[in-house]
Amino acid sequence: MDEKVSLESLQKLKLAFQEYEMDGLRSLDERTFGLVVKECLGLHNAVDFCTYMQLEYSKREDCAVRGKQAAFSLPAKIKPLAHGEPILRIRTISDGTVVTLREDGAVQYWSPELRLQKTKTSVFHERAANRKPKYATDFVPMTQYNKLIIATGDREIRLYDLSSLEAYCQISGLETLPLMVDYCYTGPDACSILYGDWQGCVNIILMSSVGETLRLWKNLPKTENVPTIGLEHATMSSNVTFIRWKVHQDWVTKVKYFPSFSAVVSSSNDEASSVVIGCVKPSSNVEQMMKEITEGFSEGKAKKVQLNWTPQNRAPCDQTVFSVHKGVKTYDLCKKHNLLVTGGMDRLVRLWNPYVPGKPTGILKGHSAPIFYLCISSEDGQIFSVSMDNTVKIWDIQDQCCLFTAQPKASLIHGDLSACLYSPFTKALFIAADHMSLLSLKTRRRLPGHVTVSHGEPVLCCGYNEELRQVVSCSEGSVIKVWDFDTGRQMFEFGEAHGPSAVTCMTFDPQGMRLITGGRDGRLKIWNFNNGQCLKILKRDGECHEICDCSYLKIHQNFYVISAGWNRKIDIYTDSPEDPCQLQSPQPAWPDDLRNGHKEDILCMAQCPPALLATGSYDGEILVWNAVSGHIQCRFRSPIPTEHHGHAQGSSVLGGH
Repeated sequence: MDEKVSLESLQKLKLAFQEYEMDGLRSLDERTFGLVVKECLGLHNAVDFCTYMQLEYSKREDCAVRGKQAAFSLPAKIKPLAHGEPILRIRTISDGTVVTLREDGAVQYWSPELRLQKTKTSVFHERAANRKPKYATDFVPMTQYNKLIIATGDREIRLYDLSSLEAYCQISGLETLPLMVDYCYTGPDACSILYGDWQGCVNIILMSSVGETLRLWKNLPKTENVPTIGLEHATMSSNVTFIRWKVHQDWVTKVKYFPSFSAVVSSSNDEASSVVIGCVKPSSNVEQMMKEITEGFSEGKAKKVQLNWTPQNRAPCDQTVFSVHKGVKTYDLCKKHNLLVTGGMDRLVRLWNPYVPGKPTGILKGHSAPIFYLCISSEDGQIFSVSMDNTVKIWDIQDQCCLFTAQPKASLIHGDLSACLYSPFTKALFIAADHMSLLSLKTRRRLPGHVTVSHGEPVLCCGYNEELRQVVSCSEGSVIKVWDFDTGRQMFEFGEAHGPSAVTCMTFDPQGMRLITGGRDGRLKIWNFNNGQCLKILKRDGECHEICDCSYLKIHQNFYVISAGWNRKIDIYTDSPEDPCQLQSPQPAWPDDLRNGHKEDILCMAQCPPALLATGSYDGEILVWNAVSGHIQCRFRSPIPTEHHGHAQGSSVLGGH
């Protein structure tokens, strides 16, 4: 209950009590309170009232969870991979094409539906037998310039043509091995290339006039048949700036630039600096020093050139440091939800305010292996997590609860996990292990145009409650919704009213305080529809058939619930609110119903107080009953087809009984 009450509502409650005490009253009138509760809600004591409130909030919570349902289509779509090195990374380009890279330089292009479109065995040229083969460490598309950036184990950053996968140029002579690489288009013809290394440094190459710069590099002398420029020479250009930050005490596990925060985020297994959100460029005092270093290139001052390779420490005001037990393997950051999520060896998914590093705002538990991949879906308000045992989970950001879990036995994803990617473009999760796998998110069917719907399934019945000025609607998905008639606002909702069976009919009691529903499961249920509490279940003994219609009758001083359906008989249940029996069987059937009743399924009924009841069946026959005696008053037969007129001359459509 305390989670449902806001500070504002508590303050209003406090003021109400203070005004009450100012009138000289310092205690609640329990008797008056009890009378109000009984009159309005039909409850007899405080215990019933507490149960009522608990059920209402429980159903509201179930309603919220049901509205946030999410699931993957299982099993996953599997595509075999050729034997070789594991896939290092999965990325997407602007048209939705999925690109994968292996350590040996093999590149593959896949369609969003996981159809292999293009393969290049290796983007690296063969070396002499006595030389160690070149290997890739990471890659990222540079889509604005139709390039692919690949970091190599030879301390190079290579650029390839995205279409032909031919080498375009490369930056060599990096100080350290680039483990993780990222790219961001930062403005008109400007970009940033970032990479993290084993020394815990974040290295940033800022480029302007990118198109012109790359064309100049394309014409430089070649190394291993690739135009090459050293990083030292590249930074002598006014279009290239190199910044190196000492961020972690362990190797960098991930680095990424987030334009929405104008910040670089990096992670490592170092507990003291597990995640660091920092600036790209230094603040003013360090900026002056960096400017002097840059000027040193043009003046040929070797001492200042040497200083450029020395990693700088950011000022405390330029970075936010998060400490996490056992470090961080993966993370994601979202501006819309103001959320940072982290995961690592301790198997916990932590939620943080990106500006408050002291303590996480939430911890999501459920994985049994280290967290390998995390992604925030801003549009859906969900988090996708993948652990090393190939378990995939979907979490709700607002409620911090697990919405769906895909175990390896169900998804059929097996082997050592090597790369993952969630694509918002296709709402699918790509996973590389022994095979290339695709988990597609189940999406609700969208109606054409801007159509507003009340239910996610067909609405089978609805009714207006005159006493409460409310509309109640029931759907094929066994969901019951309560609406305010004057405003059109949904007031309440509860699901699984008849389990998985559809709700086919409904009616109210004369006071309008209780709802009676019938379902395809052959049961009638009486509800307190303001909190979703099932008060009573009415059903026949033995096999139950679908109920098509129901009604509420008052005969003399007695009340009855009447139903009919596929069993072709009228079922009558005595309604006594004081009866404690939860499960109730019908009264014996009317003799006339057994002998002369309907021969086909009864589809509908109507009543005319005080004692007439009409029922209609599938064959078009309508029977009017005396509800007091149980006798048939009259029978309306359906019109006889024209081809049978010759055989039915003299017969009457209206028959008496």
